[in-house]
Amino acid sequence: MFEQLFKSIQEKVTLTQDEMEVCKTFFIPKKLRKKQTLLQEGDICIYNAFVEKGIMRSFFIDEKGNEHIVQFAIEGWWITDLSSFLTNTNSIYTIEALEDCELLLFTTEAREALMEKIPMFERYQRLLLQNAYIANQARINSALTETAEEKYIKLGIAYPGIIKRVPQHMIASYLGLKPETLSRVRKQISNRL
Repeated sequence: MFEQLFKSIQEKVTLTQDEMEVCKTFFIPKKLRKKQTLLQEGDICIYNAFVEKGIMRSFFIDEKGNEHIVQFAIEGWWITDLSSFLTNTNSIYTIEALEDCELLLFTTEAREALMEKIPMFERYQRLLLQNAYIANQARINSALTETAEEKYIKLGIAYPGIIKRVPQHMIASYLGLKPETLSRVRKQISNRL
């Protein structure tokens, strides 16, 4: 069950076999069925979740009832409401399984204890946060400057698995597009091929 997690860790830092065994004791394995939620808007986010199998999404619904997807997480990725998780405040997001999922969860207390016990795990966490911040900046720049077609093509190149596994209306929500706009963009792209 820890195969994807250790692959992710070893891509950024080196842990000994003993340290990997210690890591296992800090995580809670959890299975979710498709459409089950890990976090409901308004609740405090008590888990940071690593996706071993499946795909998750984080979203919120605005005052007009429109859904806005802010993150997908496939195998090897983390998902949480970081603000709620770190500050113990109510979440504005819902986190839901889009497929049957196998997750590894850990609490803020487990995170702190694990970073204390295994300093390389703290470095791994820092690198994850650093990369998430860079990706967030790139996403903001994309939202502000790129055309619908450019956004879709970039997503398809960077994350083809998401394009293939997620319904198109959710891809549109993630890209900040209306479903009919995404449909038009996809048709234009296919006509050129």
